[in-house]
Amino acid sequence: MTTPHNAAAHSSDARLAGHVLVEALVAQGVDTVFGVPGESYLAVLDGFHEHREQIRFIACRQEGGAAFMAEAQGKLTGRPGVCFVTRGPGATNASIGLHTAFQDSTPMVLFIGQVASDQRDREAFQEVDYRQMFGPGTLGMAKWVGEVHDADRLPEYVACAFHTALQGRPGPVVVVLPEDMLTRDTTAPVLPQVRPAQAWPAPAALEELRERLLEAKKPLVIAGGGGWTRESCAALQRFAEAWQLPVGCAFRFQDLFDNRHSLYAGDVGIGINPKLAARVKEADLILAIGPRLGEMTTSGYTLLRAPRPTQSLVHIHAGAEELGRVYEAELMINASMSCAAQALETLAAPDTVAWSAWAEAAHQDYLANLVAEAVSPLDMAEVVKTLSAQCPDGTIFTNGAGNYSGWLHRFHQYPGLQHHGRTQLAPTSGAMGYGLPAAVAASLLQPQRWVVNIAGDGDFLMNGQELATATGYGAHRLISVVVDNGTYGTIRMHQEREYPGRVSGSDLFNPDFVQLALAYGWAAHRVDHTEEFGPALQAALAADKPTLIHLRLSTDVSTSRSTLSAIREAARQRLGQSAHGKD
Repeated sequence: MTTPHNAAAHSSDARLAGHVLVEALVAQGVDTVFGVPGESYLAVLDGFHEHREQIRFIACRQEGGAAFMAEAQGKLTGRPGVCFVTRGPGATNASIGLHTAFQDSTPMVLFIGQVASDQRDREAFQEVDYRQMFGPGTLGMAKWVGEVHDADRLPEYVACAFHTALQGRPGPVVVVLPEDMLTRDTTAPVLPQVRPAQAWPAPAALEELRERLLEAKKPLVIAGGGGWTRESCAALQRFAEAWQLPVGCAFRFQDLFDNRHSLYAGDVGIGINPKLAARVKEADLILAIGPRLGEMTTSGYTLLRAPRPTQSLVHIHAGAEELGRVYEAELMINASMSCAAQALETLAAPDTVAWSAWAEAAHQDYLANLVAEAVSPLDMAEVVKTLSAQCPDGTIFTNGAGNYSGWLHRFHQYPGLQHHGRTQLAPTSGAMGYGLPAAVAASLLQPQRWVVNIAGDGDFLMNGQELATATGYGAHRLISVVVDNGTYGTIRMHQEREYPGRVSGSDLFNPDFVQLALAYGWAAHRVDHTEEFGPALQAALAADKPTLIHLRLSTDVSTSRSTLSAIREAARQRLGQSAHGKD
């Protein structure tokens, strides 16, 4: 490969564009990026070597794992997570992390190496048009896709990418890097760190909101979405306290409000407490601060009917394009979460409110939901409660997708974001394989904190190879709990509900997870009974290396509320089948 000559080559300030890209990332405050190396961006990799004292490149074992790590970085830091992949297959693998960042409203920048400019539009080796693949027209992949053809404009594209990822509704951005552009010289200076513009609620809208609160008898807050900070979560709590408002958290945003607080009503998501679901429907005012109010939070758009809910709806969201897209709220307020919460706490509350008993009952329902019937021989509720009791304050919990996550959502009490920063990293997109890479990223980014991943057996092996990334980069204070019930549990549950007794494609044939972990240099323990978990966890907390704890669970234990046999029998009764009926 030869380096092209251009006018910048005659300047003493000229550097390879690939090096300038790394310098631009450093200027944005980035000290860690995740990726899988590729020949299409060798000049950038050389830039990471050149600036290795300021920024590190974490080489992952698959681009999907790398993209999940960058997405977790965006959630954890509030700044765009950064991922590098090569063209074609690399970008395709990384798309799962991009989609997760979009649905979760997480700031992220995905850099993709591209074929050389003189080879475009010939279906060159691994060539893809990324504007077609990821552009806004896909309605769910990226906020913006830019391709850099002029090395002198590279810092401009980086700054634009960070602005776009952070402003309005946060989300992912794609920057495409033609290979020949990266090897050119440029004297372009890097641009200063991006500070996103913030939108404040209009005073008239705030006054109308106050009037609606004063008229309400059964109000309920649902908090969620991206863009929250420690300060804004603290302001949200002060607002709730002043008005004595019960607060629920949207699907997998449970760490936005302290679950131990007397005003916490529970999580509004998959496996919702039936009493909370009834309360959402019964409310006369829903104040949605930040969430999109998507399918999972609204239980398939049944808790709040679309497009016009029966409840009075006030919807506050950072993205103007989101307001009115699904729900016709009676009051729509376009505001950044950091600004919205601070503005809400300025609303003068009355001396007394009409819903004190309503708020108290909401919290009592939540506390009652923490109690579960004992299950033998391995009780997942007790496993989660043991984790909550024994893990240090501020422990980060991660998970992917699967019924196993329901025990974590129901029985772990997340502290508010203001106390320790993010403590929940989980995909609202329902992406399997997220939890382990997210845990590895969190452990490498914040090594002073403990990180616990809970994964199903199907979920874990989607990205189990990232155990090697944790080992290779010295991760510690990291625990992965693998819940092994030998099935794709969520799918099996739906099969039993819709086609009872007809199992197809959902059985799993698993390795020995303990031996697998040991092969990667982790410590490992196997747990078959509830009383074995506490000692295994204590050993993991005392270890000087990451630890995997393998839980062997009966296939029949399906959710935190039911079993497969009970679901099957209920389905047969509904369908008029007998136990020996048509299977």
